[in-house]
Amino acid sequence: MHERPHCGAALPCCALFLSKIMSIKSLAWTAAIAIPAFALPAGAFAQTSLTIYGIADAGLRYSSGLTAANAPSTNSSTALSSGVNTTSRFGFRGREDLGGGMYALFNLETGLNIDAGTTANANKFFDRAAIVGLGSSWGQVTAGRQTNVLADAISPVDPVGMRFAAFNPNIATAALSSHGLGLEYGSAGANTGSYRLDNSLKYTGRFGAWTARAMYSFGETTQGGAARSSAGAGLAYTSKLLTASGAYQRFKTADNLELNAATLGAAVNWGNVRIALNTARSDGQTTASRRTVQRVHSLGATWSAHASLDLTAALYRVDRERTGSASDGYTRAMLFAEYKLSQRSKLYAELDSTRWSGGYQGAANKDRATGITAGLMHTF
Repeated sequence: MHERPHCGAALPCCALFLSKIMSIKSLAWTAAIAIPAFALPAGAFAQTSLTIYGIADAGLRYSSGLTAANAPSTNSSTALSSGVNTTSRFGFRGREDLGGGMYALFNLETGLNIDAGTTANANKFFDRAAIVGLGSSWGQVTAGRQTNVLADAISPVDPVGMRFAAFNPNIATAALSSHGLGLEYGSAGANTGSYRLDNSLKYTGRFGAWTARAMYSFGETTQGGAARSSAGAGLAYTSKLLTASGAYQRFKTADNLELNAATLGAAVNWGNVRIALNTARSDGQTTASRRTVQRVHSLGATWSAHASLDLTAALYRVDRERTGSASDGYTRAMLFAEYKLSQRSKLYAELDSTRWSGGYQGAANKDRATGITAGLMHTF
């Protein structure tokens, strides 16, 4: 009877057996890694980035002659307000290097009401931006919901730097965030304003000191054709001392009524002082026989008094002409003081005064209004 040899007695045999097992495992691991790799596109290993960002802005505001929502009123109000300095928001943006100087990008952003913990737009979660695009040395093309070219043009030349969006005439009237015409011009998704448009394509090209923009928004209505579409173009020049920016855009309703708007402005940097001015005009058909023309003129300056302190003063004039009605409007002055606690956090104080003319505010309301706000803004 022969005894079965143990491994110690047959070391060469065991070693050969183990080496075969290890070879098989190694081959299996190699296949598991290689097969998915071959299934991926060539650019799958390109460098990518993802940024989660946002702004939280809350302030205590007292106003006389205005409601908590800053509409003309006979009374005074005290409220905790969101976004007086800069609109509170939350977003994601990403970019992938595709090689050869080309990249892909996306941006999803929603406005927030910090005072109530709600989204700013009840109907659209990513109301501020929802885009995807491609870019290279020839420029960048984005598709989705995005700002019109009027807003892009006004942004670098607004006297208060696009602060207090709900109350700033350059944002509300010149860039059509709250045009007050009661119709949906372009694919805005609402009849209150056309600051951002759905179903849009935008080209942005930067060539040295020059930036060119072109935009088209598809109406996508049952009427077809150009109904509720929008088209526009803008051009800007930027140097160390001077920024000049302008744009024109046409919007249509579902019934092909037109709203045409244009803006032109400039900002000059002079030492620690920035001076900005802008003028804008819109002409909107509200019926086949009626139209509303609105003009906004603005001028202001920001003084960097200290590394941690900025002081801004601005004056806005809004004039409105409507078919069959007397001309009206208002003048609004705004003051901002910002103290930087850090790179991400700042305290601010705001003071504003509005004087209505021609009964713009409504017969029952005061012809003057004032407001004062103190708040904190944090970016992340």
